[in-house]
Amino acid sequence: MSNQLKAIIQYLLPKQLLTSLFGWLAKKQLGSVTTWIIQGFMKLYKIDLSEAKLENAKDYKTFNDFFARKLKEDARPIDDAVNSIVMPADGVISQFGTIQDNLLLQAKGHYYSLESLLACHSDMIKFFKHGSYATTYLSPKNYHRFHMPCDGVLREMIYVPGSLFSVSQATTECIPNIFARNERVICLFETDLGPMAQILVGATIVGSIEVEWEGCITPPREGIMKRWVYSGEVKLAKGQDMGCFKLGSTVITLFASNTIEFDRHLKVGNTTCVGQKLAERI
Repeated sequence: MSNQLKAIIQYLLPKQLLTSLFGWLAKKQLGSVTTWIIQGFMKLYKIDLSEAKLENAKDYKTFNDFFARKLKEDARPIDDAVNSIVMPADGVISQFGTIQDNLLLQAKGHYYSLESLLACHSDMIKFFKHGSYATTYLSPKNYHRFHMPCDGVLREMIYVPGSLFSVSQATTECIPNIFARNERVICLFETDLGPMAQILVGATIVGSIEVEWEGCITPPREGIMKRWVYSGEVKLAKGQDMGCFKLGSTVITLFASNTIEFDRHLKVGNTTCVGQKLAERI
């Protein structure tokens, strides 16, 4: 099936309904049925649970428990170099680089604006104008939790309602402005290298986005923006668990101008692993 046809199907699919149904099913405790579904999913995507705290499919009461699984303490060593910035998620680098003319590259021939990504939040736009970005795609086979790339203090969080297009390579190459059109949670941090943002992008079948300090952000999907402001009570260390997607999606990490330099070995398509070096501060 061509990417163009996959994109057309995405427009036609009842994405909200499918996501709601999947979310409903994923939180049900169905005993042996749940185990059977998890085992089938593991076989389909070649998932190895040897790194997980719970290594047996039978230990997960719901599909959501499986998706949000935590790993053993030593499974993801965090690069401890003082100047290092680390990967926020297991997945693939789909794009990275400098924000030029307020545009970020989505895929070859497709750009989206910083303004649309940040829901026209003027202060945040100023922070990241001419800054750097890295886009990490988490597929269904990946570990679904996302982590901090550096030490930070949370200052603001915004939920932006939107569509639920798939964020796979096929659709990002064909559907314009996916990351600015899809629902997302924007987390703004104060760090010792300046402002840093982690943007958690929803997608088809992603039944939930959760963060450690507030719990489930979506659902419910009420179609309205929500904003939380913090005064220093949420402090997270480099590599610390931030939350999870209930199925894979995308994390976009933003840095202010002239604050970081990406690792010289980094390339589009590179496999990522939480805690490995992404960049270093200038």
